[in-house]
Amino acid sequence: MQSLSQAAGRILISLGTLSVFSGVIAFFPVFSYKLWFTGWNVWIACPIWNGALAIMTGILLLVAHKEWTKRYLWEASFTFVILSIMGCPLHFAIALESALLGPYCFYSFSGIAGTGYLGYAVAFPFPYAKFPSACVDPPHYEAYHLTLQAFDLCLGFAMFCVSLTVCIKLSAGLIWNRHIHGQKNGQ
Repeated sequence: MQSLSQAAGRILISLGTLSVFSGVIAFFPVFSYKLWFTGWNVWIACPIWNGALAIMTGILLLVAHKEWTKRYLWEASFTFVILSIMGCPLHFAIALESALLGPYCFYSFSGIAGTGYLGYAVAFPFPYAKFPSACVDPPHYEAYHLTLQAFDLCLGFAMFCVSLTVCIKLSAGLIWNRHIHGQKNGQ
């Protein structure tokens, strides 16, 4: 039977990998090969860095469970869990803000010299149903953007829940046993 730290470690590695993948595919809108559609901003960077943090936390939890007598591994796990708890609400908030403002239409409205940001041209929140083809290049970018931000919202919430569960478990162990690492198989 696997422990909570093993399950949480595997879940955090899986969710972190999905989050990094989400940030990487956001780098190329609708899998466009055109270099002028690539962008690096907070919407892309947050899923990548938060996913990398979740992967590191998951790996530390799995290694700490395997080498359960090594106190420094549990302390490092606890530190990274706290960092993950702080990063997940930011990930969630940025995805929510991005979904409400609407997609970044690269050259649809303003041309090459303009801002290209559709959020300045339409009402808040972005009317996805009323503007089905607001971004002309790349095609179907609104649906891609909304799907990606909804996926990031779910990932941010799930990583937060798992990290909070591990933090509560490790904090309870610290309060009850005066040390952070748990017992293995009742020892």
